[in-house]
Amino acid sequence: MLKKTTQFKQMLHSNQLEFIMEAHSGMSAKIVQEAGFKGIWGSGLSISAMLGVRDNNEASWTQVLEVLEFMSDATSIPILVDADTGYGNFNNARRLVRKLEQRNVAAMCIEDKMFPKTNSFISGESQPLADIGEFAGKIKAAKDTQEDPDFCVVARVEALIAGWGMEEALRRAEAYHEAGADAILMHSKKSNPDEILAFMAAWKDRCPVVIVPTMYFSTPVEEFEKAGVSLVIWANHLMRASITAMQQTAAKIFEARSLMPVEKQIASVKEIFRLQDADELQAAEERYLPQTDMPDKGKVNGQHAASVNGAPKVVAKG
Repeated sequence: MLKKTTQFKQMLHSNQLEFIMEAHSGMSAKIVQEAGFKGIWGSGLSISAMLGVRDNNEASWTQVLEVLEFMSDATSIPILVDADTGYGNFNNARRLVRKLEQRNVAAMCIEDKMFPKTNSFISGESQPLADIGEFAGKIKAAKDTQEDPDFCVVARVEALIAGWGMEEALRRAEAYHEAGADAILMHSKKSNPDEILAFMAAWKDRCPVVIVPTMYFSTPVEEFEKAGVSLVIWANHLMRASITAMQQTAAKIFEARSLMPVEKQIASVKEIFRLQDADELQAAEERYLPQTDMPDKGKVNGQHAASVNGAPKVVAKG
C-alpha cells in the first residue's frame, strides 16, 4: 500500500475532483474510511468540540496531536490536519511537522491568522491576518523541516473571510505558493460559490486548490470540478450529526426513564466491538496467551484463580 503521504499528494494532483471527510476521534476516523472516503480532515473545530472547549486554541497542540495519533493508528488513509496557525511562529510549525510525521499524518493545513486563532465564522471581518512575509516564512520553515518528500503543507488564505477582497486573496495565495505550499485552501463564508469561482478563474491552476463549501453547500460539485478545484473538504458534519443524535437520544431516555424508545435506533454494542476490532484481540489472545488445562478451574496449587483475558491470575486466599 502507498504511504499515506503519497496517497494524499496523489489526491491533490488527481485528474478528478477528490473529497475528504471530517473526523475527530479514532472511531469517527474509522467510520470515514469505511464509508469509502480516500482521506480524512482532522478538523480543529470538531476536535476542540469533542474535547468540550472552544475553537480558539484552548486545546493545546499536544492534546490535538494525541487525538490525531489515535485517528492515524485506526486508519490506513491519509489525514490532512487542520493545524490552525501552526500553533505559534515558524519554530512551532517546524516542531509540529516533525511530530506529525512521527505519527504518520500525511499533511497539515495552516491559516494566515494570528495565534491564538478564532473560528473563521465568528466575526471573521474583525480578525487580524498574519503578515504575508511572516506566514510565507512559516511555510518555508515547514517545508524545509519535513523528512518525507511527499508530506504536504496546505496554505489557507483567510483574506476573503476577513473582507480584504480578491486582490489581497490572490496576492497572498501567490506568496504562499512561492514559499513552497503544496496547495492553497481558499476560504469563503458566502452562501454562494461566486468568490471561489472568481478566484479559480484568476488563479489559472498555478497549484492545487482546496475548498471548504460549508456555507455554499447547495452548489453542485460539478461546478467545482469544472472550475478546476482539486479537493473538497466536508468539514464538520460528523461532529454536527453526532451532537444531534446524542441530544435526541439523551432527551428520549430522560423523558421515558427507559431505554426502550431508543434501543432499536442506535448502534449495538456488538457494532462497537466490531469497530474496535475486538475479534483481532481475541485471535491474538489465542495465539499468544498460554492455554492451561486445569481439572479444577477454581484453584491453582490450592489458590483461587481469576481469569484475566483468558489467562489465569493467581490470587492469594483470604
